[in-house]
Amino acid sequence: MNRSLVILLGALVLCAVLLSGSYAVSRRVCQNCMSKSVSDLDWLQQEFHLSDAEMARIQKLHEGYLPKCAEMCAKIAAKKSELETALNGSTNVNPVAQQKLAELAALRAQCQAQMLQHFTEVSQTMPPEQGRRYLAEMQRLTLGFHEQTEPSMSGSAGHEHHH
Repeated sequence: MNRSLVILLGALVLCAVLLSGSYAVSRRVCQNCMSKSVSDLDWLQQEFHLSDAEMARIQKLHEGYLPKCAEMCAKIAAKKSELETALNGSTNVNPVAQQKLAELAALRAQCQAQMLQHFTEVSQTMPPEQGRRYLAEMQRLTLGFHEQTEPSMSGSAGHEHHH
């Protein structure tokens, strides 16, 4: 019994040492990551080889756009909540839910339009070739979700989606 107790205690001590070591290492890694002052636009400067002056103009546009983006996200979240409330407990899509769906779609369209306008403004601060490439990629990402799902819902994907 003493031998089993010693082995058990040894295993517990080893586990405690491993756990505390893992915690210390992960904490240090997180602190290093958090202490870096990496801008969320650094990728843009690297990908499109932009100068500091070009990045300063883009940063200013970005900072001006962020409040509009946050406001739109809040409106969309509120409308989604209204839709969920309208659908809650319902066994069909009632007229209120249909109206909330339409309002949500309109907000999403408005959001996409604002995003595309922002991306256009950013692209115009870049050298022409990089600006065209940036805008094309941002348009692809902004509109891409529907472009990926719509073909699967139509007859062009090799199967019919009947209503």
